Amino acid sequence: MNVRALAAKVLNQVVEQGQSLSQALPAAQQDLNPKDKALLQVLCYGVLRTLPRLDFFCRSLMSKPLKGKQRAMHFLILVGFYQLLYTRIPSHAAVGETVNGAKALKKPALKGMVNGVLRSFLREQESLIEKADKQDTLLYCHPGWLVKRLQAAYGKEAAAEIMHENNQQAPMWLRVNALHHARDDYQALLNEAGLPSSALQGNDNALRLEKACDVYKLPGFEDGWVSVQDGAAQLAAHYLDAQPGDLVLDACSAPGGKTVHTLELQPQIKQMVAVDADDKRLLRVQENLDRLKLKATVIHGDASKPDSWWKGELFDRILCDAPCSATGVIRRHPDIRWLRRDSDIAELVTLQKSILNALWDKLKPGGVLLYATCSILPDENDLQIKEFLQNTSDASLIPLSQQYDNKEKGRQLLPNEDGMDGFYYAKLYKAL
Repeated sequence: MNVRALAAKVLNQVVEQGQSLSQALPAAQQDLNPKDKALLQVLCYGVLRTLPRLDFFCRSLMSKPLKGKQRAMHFLILVGFYQLLYTRIPSHAAVGETVNGAKALKKPALKGMVNGVLRSFLREQESLIEKADKQDTLLYCHPGWLVKRLQAAYGKEAAAEIMHENNQQAPMWLRVNALHHARDDYQALLNEAGLPSSALQGNDNALRLEKACDVYKLPGFEDGWVSVQDGAAQLAAHYLDAQPGDLVLDACSAPGGKTVHTLELQPQIKQMVAVDADDKRLLRVQENLDRLKLKATVIHGDASKPDSWWKGELFDRILCDAPCSATGVIRRHPDIRWLRRDSDIAELVTLQKSILNALWDKLKPGGVLLYATCSILPDENDLQIKEFLQNTSDASLIPLSQQYDNKEKGRQLLPNEDGMDGFYYAKLYKAL
């Protein structure tokens, strides 16, 4: 199968049909050799990162848009633009292979049209780029609603930097299993395997690879020595700080990285309970537990209605990894910005509030609840926690460090802070 045509199909599934890239891409990669699999990923991620810009070029060069059954051809053209602008593929090869993609998409009659548009772009690209750079949504390649929210929250200059980072490729982070190796010892094993890495200060388990690799090339991966998890997400288990004998709940736990990390750090807890509303994603939690040879009580349930699935004693520690806009992980999931809508934010804030209040009732006096999101929007983070503190008399904020000691604010990480994803944490104490 022509890789450019495959990319056009995947992009059509994501943008037009609303499928997530994490589902559509692996399905398309199944029968490809490693080289073509990597190219397909580069093309799909790249087009989604620069989508409005490429769309603008297409609109500028075509008298009328491609619609209906021809929509995949539109994305084939975008794949061609992306190669010409952002890859080292020679222009003749990029044009030729993209044109051949029309035949693979069973539209051979449109090969001439694709060829003409791509060659027109080669002639006019300088003027088209100059025009695109004058519009914020095309310059930053983010939807208008998100541009406005980020500028309102952080100011124009900082928002521009955030959006720039969102358009970069995220690094591959590893979490060293403390039950097997000290981080420095495992880093030495990586060096021996020709996989250089750097350590993250303040996190004894995190390593960032200089270059991403297949997980099965990682020493001891199948034996549970190491897992893939962003450095920011790894902070959850450290901030939760479970103690021996604690009853711990990980709410909205799938795919289970924070669940198993907590068990790795504190194997002497009384019980770990992992809950998620998505039964299919719960399978990932169990897979993680099995690979790492760890045990937890895995429950299919709605975190906003804990009475429906938990009749036991109150929890000592609760991780509330709340559903969110995921605006902090756009580097890893570039489709988020096109699948998410501005109206989603208010709905998510309401859901987060419901979950937070419900879980608070299941926390023992003297216990700790860690609220976490992979969002960078204040509505879901500091503003959410500020309102909760105002309305909850027995709640107070525990400073995460001297650097983050504001009585109404948690820690907001922005994309690429120390190379990590955007994330938010607030640690709440329940009075005795």
